[in-house]
Amino acid sequence: MSGNIAIVQGDITQAKVDAIVNAANPKMLGGGGVDGAIHRAAGPKLLEECRKLKATNGIRCPFGEARITSAGNLNAKYVIHTAGPIYRNELHPELLLASCYQNCLELALEHQCQSIAFPAISCGAYGYPLEEAANIAIEICQNPRYQNISIHCYLFDDRSYHTWQQQFQRL
Repeated sequence: MSGNIAIVQGDITQAKVDAIVNAANPKMLGGGGVDGAIHRAAGPKLLEECRKLKATNGIRCPFGEARITSAGNLNAKYVIHTAGPIYRNELHPELLLASCYQNCLELALEHQCQSIAFPAISCGAYGYPLEEAANIAIEICQNPRYQNISIHCYLFDDRSYHTWQQQFQRL
């Protein structure tokens, strides 16, 4: 851990933090990857909480935005859901990805969270290149506004973990 940011190789569903960030899809009804893992670990209460959020044409969380719910069976108070960009579909995916991290951290501040765990948002099925995503994530997390939040970046596999570590050391 350097300052308030830690790069962790592990399972985000096991994080003991105030808020776990879910790399959700805009419908927020579960899915694959980290979204599916978080929903499975949290149990049915998380899906119930998501369904309570207002949807417009089925969309509860537009790309780049964030929503907060209780955390069900997770070791956290909250799950902050964010819909990262689908890399190949966006003209400026970096703006949406930065917005995801910033909106999650703003919700954490608003709900007096002292710790938060992030996955590699958009780096799975949404195809965001790891190096670019790591740079954006770390740059946003290093903003002095968030210095009092303990930020944990959870990376599941070796490649992602080492990429985040290298990018963190460069910045």
